Amino acid sequence: MHSTRRRVLKTIAAALSVPALAQAQPAGAPLKLAMIESLSGAFANTGEAVFRNLLWAVERVNARGGARLPGGARPLALERYDSKGQTEEALAMLRAAIDDGARVILQGNSSAVAAALIEAVNKHNEREPSRRVLYLNYSAVDPILTNERCSFWHFRFDAHADMRMAALMAVLREDKAVHGAYLIGQDYSFGQAVLREARRQLGAQRPDVRIVGEELHPMGRIKDFMPYAVKIKASGADAVITGNWGNDLTLLVKAAREVGFDGSFYTFYGNALGAPAAIGDAGVGRVIAVADWLPNLPTAPSEAFYQAFRQRFPRPQDDYVHMRMQLMIEALAQAMEQAGSTEAAAVAGALEKSRVSLAGQGGAMRALDHQFQQALVVGVMDRQGSPGVKFDVEGSGYGFRVVRVIAPAQAELPSSCRMQRPGT
Repeated sequence: MHSTRRRVLKTIAAALSVPALAQAQPAGAPLKLAMIESLSGAFANTGEAVFRNLLWAVERVNARGGARLPGGARPLALERYDSKGQTEEALAMLRAAIDDGARVILQGNSSAVAAALIEAVNKHNEREPSRRVLYLNYSAVDPILTNERCSFWHFRFDAHADMRMAALMAVLREDKAVHGAYLIGQDYSFGQAVLREARRQLGAQRPDVRIVGEELHPMGRIKDFMPYAVKIKASGADAVITGNWGNDLTLLVKAAREVGFDGSFYTFYGNALGAPAAIGDAGVGRVIAVADWLPNLPTAPSEAFYQAFRQRFPRPQDDYVHMRMQLMIEALAQAMEQAGSTEAAAVAGALEKSRVSLAGQGGAMRALDHQFQQALVVGVMDRQGSPGVKFDVEGSGYGFRVVRVIAPAQAELPSSCRMQRPGT
């Protein structure tokens, strides 16, 4: 049973063939980064999309020799651990990764998993200070993770749900076609947080908009969203607000198109993973997405960055690139170099003061709660070739035209974190 649970898919970055690390690593030995994600099951496509992003970021660091440390440069080695979309499997993979020598854990595609990993990492680091690990989070955006559950060992590089919602509201506030909104989300901590914040921000910024429906559904288990789409259409909603991601988003928007819903979708993740192709022409001018970056951001460095990714991963179905994941790996490498160490507490001390930039984008880690502060971008779906839409998504013929850029200072929100640091 133990060997079965520890069976993992391992991929080494930059074509390195790397043996398992010993407890004491010689100078020049690769630094293991363990990605724990769903690589099978309903959300396997999201895990694979993450892997491509992290692999590309690791390859960039290794192309310049790796992290430059006092004992010599150390390349990064990215390894894959399949959580199968389950919290218990993710915890088993965390133990396997630590036993395999990883001291940096990478995860993000579930806030429920993230909360469990934070608790497990806290306990592990207290029990085994000689094998402490860092946990870098690129997508788990439940606000509680950098508020009440903040941890010295956890760093979030994505904007949390309240920050993303505020960016969407900056656009919805001016959308006078919206008189009724339907709120729908996945029934777990993140989905609940999105609906809660949507209610609050609608009340504060658009009190004239009625909430005509509100619903949470099981995550990753709905194969037919037609009943939900029928209710949305029957409600008379002009807009749907959702934090759905992966197949739960793709199937929802596809069903809405099929029942003839012609309102807007205000989404956290409507800009990729099959959603644009699923909704088609019905989404032109109606699907709004918020992100840390979008391919059609009208700057030369941004365009070069995107084209470089497409050269590395040319298949249309692999077209899902995240700037924040690139910045995260850059920040990690820089923090190791600034600390002159790979020891978790030393690296964390440097990482919480980090500022990083790439391709004209950048941000800074807030030491108060380890919440990365960066610009946010809101885009509206349109046909490729329309003004501002040079690039489409996944070969769909549809891309996202940037309509609002929210500066880091405007995106920043207060935190209730009471950080406990080692030795305090």
